[in-house]
Amino acid sequence: MAKTRLIRAALAAAAATAVLAACTPGSEDAGSDDSDSSDGAESVSTEVPDEDATLRLAFVDGPEMVDELIAAFEEEYPQVTIEPQFTEFTDYVASIRLNMTSDSAPDIAQFNVGAMSDLIPSGHLLNLDPYSEAYGWQESFPSVGLEQLTADETGKVYGSGSLRAVPAGMSLTGVFYNKELADEAGIEIPPATLDEFEQALEAASEAGHTPLSIGALDSGGAHMWAALLNSMMPVEDYRAWVTGEAGGSISTDEALAATEKFTEWADQGNFNDSANGTDQEASTAQFVDGRSVFLMNGNWAAAQVADEMGDNAGFFLLPGLEQDAPAVGSGFSVSYAISSQTEHPEAAAAFLDFLASPEAAEIEAHGGFLPPNVDAAPEAEGVLGDLNSEFARVVEADGLNVFPDFSAPATYDALSSGIQSLIAGRMEPQAFLDELQGIRDEHHEE
Repeated sequence: MAKTRLIRAALAAAAATAVLAACTPGSEDAGSDDSDSSDGAESVSTEVPDEDATLRLAFVDGPEMVDELIAAFEEEYPQVTIEPQFTEFTDYVASIRLNMTSDSAPDIAQFNVGAMSDLIPSGHLLNLDPYSEAYGWQESFPSVGLEQLTADETGKVYGSGSLRAVPAGMSLTGVFYNKELADEAGIEIPPATLDEFEQALEAASEAGHTPLSIGALDSGGAHMWAALLNSMMPVEDYRAWVTGEAGGSISTDEALAATEKFTEWADQGNFNDSANGTDQEASTAQFVDGRSVFLMNGNWAAAQVADEMGDNAGFFLLPGLEQDAPAVGSGFSVSYAISSQTEHPEAAAAFLDFLASPEAAEIEAHGGFLPPNVDAAPEAEGVLGDLNSEFARVVEADGLNVFPDFSAPATYDALSSGIQSLIAGRMEPQAFLDELQGIRDEHHEE
């Protein structure tokens, strides 16, 4: 995606590559990741040395945002120069592990779970726990955002272990809506329950409108399915499956009910025509052109929606089964890790800390992302204000779920093709879930 790179980065499958040895600060062997033990982490400083330092930053998302963040950071720390190294998404996923294990590894790199998890057991990523404690990142970054970026020493189990990266801009998926079309159809917004949302889809159809636009050609269909999981599956059960907890399963009664609901909506004609041949960018274009009442997409589409629809657009999370259900949404972050080979860890850590500052929040918001420091988010109106409000509710409820492909590197391809098969009626919901579960189990048996 120009506009969907963030989600493809979060949903990308990883290819196996060889891991080369490298040295970590305070360790003789990069493969021994001593920093994961509670007494093995070295003490660190938040003072950036006065001598000149040059850092190389490898990344894939938000070039303009990165340039602005670097400029603002360098103004505060003039002795530090950061050289950005932008790579297109596909090339980044294919090359980042080799780059991070080479003798010329970048000092800071945008973190990609699928492509970089092998760098954790090999010791090529700096354990950030000491810096988190020294800077107080548990206070300046949302806990749910940091939790997504923790992993055990195997790199396969997320949500526990040591901190591997910090967020530079958060994402959130949900439902955009056209206020004029909703009013024409007599739809009250926002719906308080999933049943009310289904009634809204029916009302939109009866009024002669396409109820819901999704872009299933890439990951838009997966976002819709994940939103139904968020509404119908207990958060703790979903996270046990997706983060790699022992015994975690997607083949549950609640997940089956959510998947059956997804196929029912497809059968009822609630999705746009040719959803399987429409990507997220095209589905957004259809929505802003007034061709659907609702759109399932993420914050990366908000700027376009706001620019083209103004006050006629709004945003809400897909509601839960009950009216008082906690706010749960899918999202991840553009995030950055530090190479264990960097010669300037204090300067690199200072840049990561800067990402939670009010100044960075302005830049991140302008770049189309949700600032990780919710309290520092700039004021916004209309659909952008709705997005900020819903994200704040999710953070408060600890309700941010990572995307489904985090369950295993090979999940993305099966997820994308499976969602299209569900829409086309070529696959049964239980078979879809069993396939995802099998991929996840095989990954953890390796």
